[in-house]
Amino acid sequence: MARYGPQFGPDITYLGVDRCDHTDPASMAGADVVVLGAPFDGGTSHRPGTRFGPQAIRMTDYLPHDGSRPSLALRTDGLRDLRVLDAGDVEMYSGDIETALPALRAAVADVVRAGAIPVVLGGDHSIAFPDAGGVADVLGHGRVSMIHFDAHADTGDIEFGSLWGHGQPMRRLIESGALRGDRFLQIGLRGYWPPPETLDWMAAQRMRSYEMTEIGHRGLQTCLTEAFAIATDECDGVFLSVDIDVCDPGHAPGTGTPEPGGLTARELLDSVRRICLELPVVGIDVVEVSPPYDHADITAALANRVVLEALSAIARKRSGVPFDPSLPLLADRNLP
Repeated sequence: MARYGPQFGPDITYLGVDRCDHTDPASMAGADVVVLGAPFDGGTSHRPGTRFGPQAIRMTDYLPHDGSRPSLALRTDGLRDLRVLDAGDVEMYSGDIETALPALRAAVADVVRAGAIPVVLGGDHSIAFPDAGGVADVLGHGRVSMIHFDAHADTGDIEFGSLWGHGQPMRRLIESGALRGDRFLQIGLRGYWPPPETLDWMAAQRMRSYEMTEIGHRGLQTCLTEAFAIATDECDGVFLSVDIDVCDPGHAPGTGTPEPGGLTARELLDSVRRICLELPVVGIDVVEVSPPYDHADITAALANRVVLEALSAIARKRSGVPFDPSLPLLADRNLP
């Protein structure tokens, strides 16, 4: 069950879109995208606060919440050209991870069965295990690949005595068979974790991880092109998981485990746009936004725009009109 109210934040939806109930298929009829909040930080290993992420992502914007957002670049309106609904926040008590994660998995599966793309607003990254798993439960285990933006691999085994923290969801997805290790693409890794034994496990699964040094040397676009070819080989859909700490802390300070030297906000938005324009995206999550550590809503604003960029690009892809990024802004206006 998802709900709105004081426990889960103000009674608002993402940028003012209409509400639905994920337990009622009729309320999702005709939906292209359904937003779900996952207000959970029970898997956090360092700074908490991501339980307030869904509220911040939904409402951090300086424009009216009027159900319209025309994209200057894509010449589409993701909130009008698609039917986007918001099912509220799944009840996820952060003190009970063994109840919280299955509740999210069931909610995501409800959305996928209704024919919509779930967009999950986190929450810490432990939610990736149930949300990507919920997509795979419906579309088929081993049939969905993952493109994962993150500073960290999140492939730990047992951390702090638990199997379910935010440093382990990708390992659990692969071990469970929901996702294939050889169709698991990670973008933006850097820093000083995980240890060698975890890297050995990742190599044995044939995961492909693009560390920031490689991205800097080869170029982000080249790395993405290579990743796309792997992600679409023998898979029917792609799940996009965006940990906001993939960006440098100067661009995303409000997160639990900041790691210097990451992507810029512009690089992340361009990457999300390209993924949603070119690939068959079947699910999205945006995680690790921790408002208590944010400054001037920098991180929440970026996460809001990651979602909006994805919606705009999906709308453009479905229009069937090719996108030319070199086209001047007013080129399609018949000006004298």
